[in-house]
Amino acid sequence: MWRRGAGSRKERQDRPGLVAQLRRPPGGRDARIMLLAQFLDRAGTGVWAASSVLFFTFVIGLDAGRLGLLLGAAAVAGIAGSPLAGHLAGRFPVRSLLIGCHLLRLGTLGTLLVVTRFDVLLPVVAVTYLGDRAAKTLEMLFATRAAGERRATYQALSRSTANAGYALGAGIAAAGLAVGTREAYHALILANALSFLAAAALVWRTREPRGHGRVAARTGDTAAAAGKPGAPSPWRDRAYLRFVLLDIPMNLDDSILSIGLPLWLVDHTDAPHALVPAFLVINTVLVVVLQLRVSEKVQEPRQAATAVFLYGLTMLACCALLAGTAGAGAGAASIALLAAAVLATAAELMRSVSSWELAVSLAPAGAKASYLGVAGMAQSIQKSAGPLLLTGAVMTAGPAGWLALGAAIVTLSAVQRRCSVGRLDTVLAPPAPAAPSGGARLHAP
Repeated sequence: MWRRGAGSRKERQDRPGLVAQLRRPPGGRDARIMLLAQFLDRAGTGVWAASSVLFFTFVIGLDAGRLGLLLGAAAVAGIAGSPLAGHLAGRFPVRSLLIGCHLLRLGTLGTLLVVTRFDVLLPVVAVTYLGDRAAKTLEMLFATRAAGERRATYQALSRSTANAGYALGAGIAAAGLAVGTREAYHALILANALSFLAAAALVWRTREPRGHGRVAARTGDTAAAAGKPGAPSPWRDRAYLRFVLLDIPMNLDDSILSIGLPLWLVDHTDAPHALVPAFLVINTVLVVVLQLRVSEKVQEPRQAATAVFLYGLTMLACCALLAGTAGAGAGAASIALLAAAVLATAAELMRSVSSWELAVSLAPAGAKASYLGVAGMAQSIQKSAGPLLLTGAVMTAGPAGWLALGAAIVTLSAVQRRCSVGRLDTVLAPPAPAAPSGGARLHAP
């Protein structure tokens, strides 16, 4: 369970706060620069997320069918971004690849300022999303190498920084959308593109991590990391692929917060529609304030495995609350929906540290980059399949659909925990001592 010590109260009192740790994060100067780059990147992404659908609808003139095809193709392309980044990171410097991803997205976003043909938009947006997912994977590879054993703390700082960036971006987008002209939409796209340029410039100021810590390949593993014959492949590792497959439903809190809660409120409850923005506010504030505290309790792989099961229990409670809102009055439904948003955010806080910690710890030492690239597919697949699951099955079935979803998540989380602990026992087991050569001579006088 959660780690507790006799001096835990004093440790909590002496522990640096969020601002202090942002000033001196694990990984030092390079980590601090990378966190600033991520903040600017996510601010631009927040601008794009809040304005892209309206841009394609009102400026480009896409109908619902073509818009769905465009975003669907982009989501599929995003799935390939993580394993591609992991594959390339075993052969080229992570820092250079990340700069390339930022510049790639700078170019594709700039293209949207002049392109209106759908057949051109389709590959441009797809490449943008591929670069986005690849960049996120490369950021975490950089972090696991630069922060070493304190990667959970860095992950928490990264999550807090990212959410603050998203909030800033959404605020900028709101101002542009209030104007609503073509020029205003173009200004928002330009702001997003410039955020990639600023992020690339900041990453250029960092140094390629030397590779201390469990994530980086050891000197003897250089051939494996470079993909030479004999290197373990995540695509042939059934146990690791099972972990990635089970990790997909462990990311459903994202779709529930962004899709499930708003649509359920509008279509199945009497709660006021003005409550919808509160879900994002709750999520953003709680992640910024609490992510670091949660990460401090998940510093070891087996604690991460326990957190996976707690994630399942929390999601079950969240789904049960949503099921109970059907037929409730406006006031009761509003309270239950807000509580469900809090529970979904609590699940996100646990998932964001446990999922990555397990992905790192369960991968063999000589091929971390390629394994982590495959692990990153879980989030991308969930972003594509999660909304379809919620709208096509869960909400169609009504309250029973939510209860079934919660039961499925908690069951799969128990399976994930058991499988992870079993593999950890193998991966973290101390190597057996080598038998001494010429053992008979040990008894010679």
